[in-house]
Amino acid sequence: MADLNKVFLMGRLTFDPELRRTSNQTAVSQLRLATTRSWQGRDGERREETLYIDVTVWDRQAETCCQYLRKGSAIHVEGSLKMDTWDDKTTGEKRSKILVHADRVQFLDGKRSDSGGDGDDAYGRESAPRSRGAATGAQPNRPSPAAADARPANGPPRPAQAPAPEAPRSAMDLDDMGEDDIPF
Repeated sequence: MADLNKVFLMGRLTFDPELRRTSNQTAVSQLRLATTRSWQGRDGERREETLYIDVTVWDRQAETCCQYLRKGSAIHVEGSLKMDTWDDKTTGEKRSKILVHADRVQFLDGKRSDSGGDGDDAYGRESAPRSRGAATGAQPNRPSPAAADARPANGPPRPAQAPAPEAPRSAMDLDDMGEDDIPF
């Protein structure tokens, strides 16, 4: 039987992300995500439960999160669970907690909500995938240097837009395809 450690979460940030660097200058940021589950009890009452989840983001993705996200920003996180252990300095006891190691963070808010800005820039784009520990080829949805430097007349740089997804093909279209045209 194969093991699987994959997590998909959506929620809002409980504080502004802060960028830190490890001793070898790798960027890292800790996010705290609040996600609420709602249900109706047997008595007909509507109930809610909010869960606060710590998320660790690395490398360029951490820098992008710190640049564009703020307290209250809606995000989607794809990642894996990780056990963090340490010794409590006051009691000397071993402590642990489970957190999410983010592979991908997607910004869900359509507009940036900085005070003092005009709010016209869209930031609902996906940040670049994490490339820690393995060399990856081309990274989709990563803006080119020319696109990243394109600035509107009176605001911050706009991220490059992701290409529009293809419309799904119908079964009839797949029947007409040759053997070399099969997409998988």
